[in-house]
Amino acid sequence: MTVDATSSLSTAPGLYVHLPFCSEICPYCDFYVLKGDREAKERYLEKLERELRLWEDSEWSEPFDTIYLGGGTPSAMEPEQLERLLSAVRSSLAVADDAYLQMEANPEDASRENLRAWRELGVSFLSLGVQSLEDDALKMLGRRHTATEGQRAVERALEADFPIVSLDLIYGRPGQTSRQWHRELRDALSLGTSHLSCYLLTIHEGTPFGFRTARGKMSILPDDHQADLFLLTHWIAEDRGIPGYEVSNFARSPADRSPHNRKYWHRVPYLGVGPSAHSFDGSRRWWNERKIRPWGRALDEERRPIAETEELSEEQREMERILMGIRTRRGIGPDLLGTGSEGKGIPDAVVEQLLREGLLRREGERVVATPRGWAMADGLAARLVSAG
Repeated sequence: MTVDATSSLSTAPGLYVHLPFCSEICPYCDFYVLKGDREAKERYLEKLERELRLWEDSEWSEPFDTIYLGGGTPSAMEPEQLERLLSAVRSSLAVADDAYLQMEANPEDASRENLRAWRELGVSFLSLGVQSLEDDALKMLGRRHTATEGQRAVERALEADFPIVSLDLIYGRPGQTSRQWHRELRDALSLGTSHLSCYLLTIHEGTPFGFRTARGKMSILPDDHQADLFLLTHWIAEDRGIPGYEVSNFARSPADRSPHNRKYWHRVPYLGVGPSAHSFDGSRRWWNERKIRPWGRALDEERRPIAETEELSEEQREMERILMGIRTRRGIGPDLLGTGSEGKGIPDAVVEQLLREGLLRREGERVVATPRGWAMADGLAARLVSAG
């Protein structure tokens, strides 16, 4: 399959809204998440509305054309709470009439009633955190649903007629074999969704898994076994007609790719609201206070809850373009390869060496990482950045 380098990519900004509430906090999770009852969620929404108002009449004058509800677990909010949130977004910000709405959900929340309500709210892309189709793995990951319940949630979501239903899966779990993952991935692909996100299990410091690993009570898979599972993932998905378009994301067609997440990977501006949310305006990055109390205190004082800001130099922006390009099926264009008029160019000798090593391939004027290149994307990008 060739790279669709000219596939449409909107340059309008995207909006990310962090909804941190979860019924349980998974032992691998490094995101900012909380438990909370309905009253706590109502208080949180009030604070979010304040933050949104602080961005009224700001530099974000071009309408947002994607809205991503992430977390946490947005599906832990009641549908009427989500409706209230989306109304506040449109009241405070310029939002395109046909803005694309993407939402994360847990299988245990995906009742027929909720699915119908989310679809009526305008959700077009529903990401279901199935994580595994094996009961033992789900128990180890701290999930509340069973494999059967996860499968049924997918089936109900497809019946509810969402344009895109996506499965989130975690692999590279302790003790997982290639045969086990092959079977599990095959079963996931047989469910008939048009998008798939597969993430290698990462152990973060400060999480329960991090503590267990540090104490020697949990062991992660060797790097070479993780690489084998990664390659197996891409080979099987490609063979089943749902190829990777980013290191961890797979879509049946270009139309099934995530419009919002592609903004991150292609450096399109986006605004994030809520604790720990990140933002990018093309040359500057900033991120909110991570914890809810300092985040809320800033809002009580009528100021944006920004923790830190980073101005990117031209060299940093070019480095990011290489890093992000390597991670996506779009790859790197001639402006960074020295054949265009703007980039300083990555030397031809370096590109040719990586082509010989099977880490890159040519697609017209662009170079794109092979699955083997994706398996070592950070190292590959580092070689290209240091050579540029």
